[in-house]
Amino acid sequence: MDPVSPRQAEILDRARRTGRVDVDSLADEFSVTPQTIRKDLNDLCERGMLQRVHGGAVLPSGIANYAYDARRQIASDEKRLIGDRTAALVPDNASIMLNIGTTTEQVARALRQHDGIMAITNNINVANILRTAPAVEVIIAGGQVRASDGGIVGEATVDFIRQFKVDYAVIGASAIDTDGTIFDYDFREVRVSREILSHARQVLLVADSMKFQRSAPVRIAHISEIDIFVTDKAPPASVVEICREHGVRIEIAGQDEEDAPAETNLNGDLAQ
Repeated sequence: MDPVSPRQAEILDRARRTGRVDVDSLADEFSVTPQTIRKDLNDLCERGMLQRVHGGAVLPSGIANYAYDARRQIASDEKRLIGDRTAALVPDNASIMLNIGTTTEQVARALRQHDGIMAITNNINVANILRTAPAVEVIIAGGQVRASDGGIVGEATVDFIRQFKVDYAVIGASAIDTDGTIFDYDFREVRVSREILSHARQVLLVADSMKFQRSAPVRIAHISEIDIFVTDKAPPASVVEICREHGVRIEIAGQDEEDAPAETNLNGDLAQ
């Protein structure tokens, strides 16, 4: 299945936040014709991501499962590049924790070729990706399994994570504010992510640029608490400045050095 277009990804995100999207309002927002929006909605409905209603579309029943599958399609190429770049930053014979998310799944795929990796996760999908890798030891957290995405959350999960101190933590997120605050939707998941952050020697945030256009209600951390931020495009200027002030290294996945703006080389803040 081909990935959804950036406009379709925005439509999906709007539907998840409001429950319904209307043809006319979307046409005005994206400065396209209603016919173009109807084509987008029809395509998303054929994929099972939305359900058509008069004048627009709504989230289908069983949306929790559809939403996670849909997120795999959104910015899929960007997430793959982020996964490859992140894995390249992790040496062989390292210990690593990975939290829930479609981008951390791409990191796991890229880690399959590493040697001597001990991977700890509260993400069933990550465990399945890594479990057949010849030189990766997989440890999965205990706790409540969330049916929508295979995430493992709850007090038992937090207690499990406290047993470890790893070399690297790889954290995904649902939204990033321009003030540097990192957000997610489920407070139980966020508690696990915070625990992972506090039990790693180096923390890598993996998030595509669309996360700056989204909102979520629960605070994970501030970007100043991260060591390396791996993304697909240069972040907003305010975030770049925060990273510069706090020594956070920014890695732009998939960007050739000759294409990088001159300021990306200042103090090593942005790396290509």
